[in-house]
Amino acid sequence: MDWDKLRIFHAVADAGSLTHAGDSLHLSQSAVSRQIRALEESLSTTLFHRHARGLILTEQGELLFEATTSMNKRLETASARIRDSEDEVFGELRVTTTTGFGTLWLAPRLGKLYERYPDLKIELMLEERVLDLPMREADVAIRMKEPSQADLIRRRLMTIRMRMYATREYLEQAGTLDSMADMTEHRLISQSPDAPQVAAGAQLVQTILSHDIRSTLTVNNYFGVLQAVLCHLGIGVLPDYLAEDFPNLVRVLPDVESGEVPVFLAYPEELRQSKRVAAFREFVMEEIMAYRKRKVEEEGV
Repeated sequence: MDWDKLRIFHAVADAGSLTHAGDSLHLSQSAVSRQIRALEESLSTTLFHRHARGLILTEQGELLFEATTSMNKRLETASARIRDSEDEVFGELRVTTTTGFGTLWLAPRLGKLYERYPDLKIELMLEERVLDLPMREADVAIRMKEPSQADLIRRRLMTIRMRMYATREYLEQAGTLDSMADMTEHRLISQSPDAPQVAAGAQLVQTILSHDIRSTLTVNNYFGVLQAVLCHLGIGVLPDYLAEDFPNLVRVLPDVESGEVPVFLAYPEELRQSKRVAAFREFVMEEIMAYRKRKVEEEGV
């Protein structure tokens, strides 16, 4: 089977349009069309249903697209490993993590990594969906639970707990709390019950809500919860790692917290020798170790 025709077919299937595929391949629409017709003739089948709004894969086209997608992933992996054979750390690194951790902890620290490796091109993918690392949807993941996918190298980074925080200004105006019963006089800010989140955090929120909370504000991610707390709207349920970077946060009811939430870093076995991955892993571990040290020092005071 002709590799050039397969490459063009994959681009057309991915774009759903001869014109868009031609633009990405720097080929004319007629040239792309000829290659698709030639591929269909060689396979004695129709790969696309053609209509005014674009192209739709036939059942046979879907099968071929699955194969070319797998081939494309393997070629990307091979290309990455070839680039990683160089001494310098450069090129693209796709990192996935949750919206909260990526926005509030990881992104603010990336400047240090860029100072060391200015030629890195990091694509930060923040979402609650667990991406498929073996299929190269991302190169590295930081997740709030141990990954279950096979063929991954995984490293436990730290554990976090969900705790209750408010600003000093809010507590001065609304009053401090001596027990959970006092929460009836305060607004609770938390993630929405139907938003993807760690089970420990959801359980803590449910426990707090059982105390007849009269006013609530729910947000679908921790970034929104944090912003609402910083604007003195109430008492928020937030991960404990935020206390260091936002010194205006005051912990409320120190005996109330969630169970431990493990944080793992993972990447595919095939990227074990990747210098980009190694550089990112070492950077994150250094930041975690520094965080742990400061936390121990603070708790020892």
